[in-house]
Amino acid sequence: MGRLAHRDPLRRAYKGGSQPRPADPPAMSSTAAVRESYQKFNPRAYLQNNYMPPRADFSSEDCVVPWKLRCLAEAFAAGEIHGRTLIDVGSGPTIYQLLSACDHFEEIIATDFLEVNREVLRRWVRGEPSSFDWSPYIRHVCRIEGKGEQWKEKEKKLREKLRQILPIDVHQAEPLGSPLGRLADALVSTFCLEAVSPDRPSFERALRNITALLKPGGHFLFIGALEESFYLAGEAKLSVVPVSEADVREALGKAGYQIHDFRSYVMPPSLQIGVDDTRGVFFVHAQKQPVA
Repeated sequence: MGRLAHRDPLRRAYKGGSQPRPADPPAMSSTAAVRESYQKFNPRAYLQNNYMPPRADFSSEDCVVPWKLRCLAEAFAAGEIHGRTLIDVGSGPTIYQLLSACDHFEEIIATDFLEVNREVLRRWVRGEPSSFDWSPYIRHVCRIEGKGEQWKEKEKKLREKLRQILPIDVHQAEPLGSPLGRLADALVSTFCLEAVSPDRPSFERALRNITALLKPGGHFLFIGALEESFYLAGEAKLSVVPVSEADVREALGKAGYQIHDFRSYVMPPSLQIGVDDTRGVFFVHAQKQPVA
């Protein structure tokens, strides 16, 4: 199915319009400054910038969105990643990162710092007509998984398993504010840690903080931007700490992970559309090692 076939349903859900020119982001000298900068975050604009064509072109496996979905599908298809509870760290207003996960866990917990993003997720779980239309994503994941599952069945399954949508602050030693009472069997995090950290040390501390939510031996699927310094979300121009592949590997090693798979995607010129300056995307499957 071509690009135009996917554009229309997505535009019905979130119609784009002219937006005021975002101001330059403030210097991110502290995590408090990061929190302040996110008060102007616009979920509608963020989804339009990143999860509609041209970046969401399902006719090409070389496009960034299908690449991410295939990375996730292949990681879960290997059969190692399963259990009772999966926590999605910094979900934002998106659910695509959970589509393959929902077959392998009894419950999924979505989290985000912003109430506006948590409300977007709640509206999708309730099936409200104004919600972003994720059906092209769900159909695509059903196709690449090849299980014969109908997309409506997967949509229903994820809505049923997405039982909690919680506030989170990855810069706190207890990111969820209080213990859940059990450690997660797996974590997923997409485009969160580098986007909310003012510098590399903060990025590494945030990674250690969320790792405390994961049981020893638990798996972590980690997706983020490579060498990105900003992205746009409506009036918000948000700073990002640029990280390289080597930076990500080093941070994971310091946090006690063994890396099983590390893949990189180079953003082609056709997808460099001015909404960020990312050079690419990384995907990691890592496993938390027991404390010696």
